Amino acid sequence: MSGRILIIDPVATNRIVLKVKMMSAQYLVDTCATCAEAAKIMDKSLPDLILINLVEKAAEGFRFCTSLRENRATRDIAILSTGTAETSAARLRALDAGANDVLPRPINDSLLLSRVRNLLRRRNASFDLMHRDGNGAAFGFEEEPAPRLTPARVSVVSYDAVAAVKHLNTLQDGLGQPIQMVSGAQQFVSMLERGAPDVLVINGAGGVIDQAALLHMVCDFRSRSQTRHAAQLVIVPADDADLAAMVLDLGAADVIFDGVSSQELVQRTQRLIQSKTRDDQLRDRVRRGLRAAVTDPLTGLHNRRYAQDHLQRLMRQSHASNQPYAVVMLDIDHFKSINDKFGHAVGDLVLVELADRLKAAMHDGDLVARIGGEEFLIALPNTGILSAEKIGQRLRKLIGGTPFSIGKGLDPLTVTASVGIAVHSGTPEDAPEDTALGQAFERADAALYSAKSAGRDAVSVWSSAA
Repeated sequence: MSGRILIIDPVATNRIVLKVKMMSAQYLVDTCATCAEAAKIMDKSLPDLILINLVEKAAEGFRFCTSLRENRATRDIAILSTGTAETSAARLRALDAGANDVLPRPINDSLLLSRVRNLLRRRNASFDLMHRDGNGAAFGFEEEPAPRLTPARVSVVSYDAVAAVKHLNTLQDGLGQPIQMVSGAQQFVSMLERGAPDVLVINGAGGVIDQAALLHMVCDFRSRSQTRHAAQLVIVPADDADLAAMVLDLGAADVIFDGVSSQELVQRTQRLIQSKTRDDQLRDRVRRGLRAAVTDPLTGLHNRRYAQDHLQRLMRQSHASNQPYAVVMLDIDHFKSINDKFGHAVGDLVLVELADRLKAAMHDGDLVARIGGEEFLIALPNTGILSAEKIGQRLRKLIGGTPFSIGKGLDPLTVTASVGIAVHSGTPEDAPEDTALGQAFERADAALYSAKSAGRDAVSVWSSAA
């Protein structure tokens, strides 16, 4: 879907020129002359990015930008200031009001379009994490990001020692924290050993590094697992707008021209730290949500959903290697009577301790999952009939041989379990994968039923080779 862009400029010629450029790039465009008109447009449909003239009627424009950043519904809209006077004070004022960048006139078309793509790409990446389609609130994505508990990891990457020290001192004074300096391969390795960086301030000015090497560095940092989420702020030679545009299109989060004020360098770095922190927290929430979707909340084991997917992978691996695999179903005997006699809290204690015993008894490549109330599944790769039966007997004794602690004032409780095992050869069966998966569960369940029918506290084996 194309991004929606709102152009706010009291000068009609400016609006027309910008609209043509944005529409040529296949964006959806709305235009207006005043901030009041912009507010009415935004009541109907929020833009993804705003291009605003902060020279004409400057006070009104600055108030409008500030109000957008203070409103939860509009604070993430990207803002590009167009026409701001090319002075340090004017740039800082626009950035302070909430603009993401300042593009003085005459505007370089290449840099304008690269900056628009850059801001929309970053906004979309954050929105993918935030699930703004309505699921965000359910996952807690609408919460305010928590403050950082530790200083951000900021590294100055430069082959110009004099400039590197200058930038390092500026950032250390402005951010009030230590900054790393990277000027060679050994220091780069040392930086990664200390932990993944949050922000990389890359000095591409001064003539020490050529354009090709700078672009390679930006791509290299974006491709490495340790640095791909790091926000890159690249300093390029003054007035080299084409290089700035290329750097943005290659994935840098921000770009500034050599010679900007110390205040602007610090402010832009602070902003990148804030956005990186927020995205890190969102990624953590997504990971926690994914883990919760496949994890049993009581025992911490994988759940039935994960077990089904795991068994499908195990079947494919078994067929590819022509090695057998075993599916073990384990069910606590008379579990209902435990709940009835001692209460569900005691029943939960039994389930948790049983899960801990099973996890401790199995190898890293084995799957242990809780697939029902008191029913557990264990998947064993490269396991034949004899080995599977030995494992089943070992698990049965592991459970029944040691009583379970059920709380202060209560005697330890003896618990037994029945075990059903289905062993499958590595030969593919003449059945669709989903059917074969269902059969794996059914055969292990049938073996479990046989173990219970035999008096419980027993092990029964089903084998396709039998």
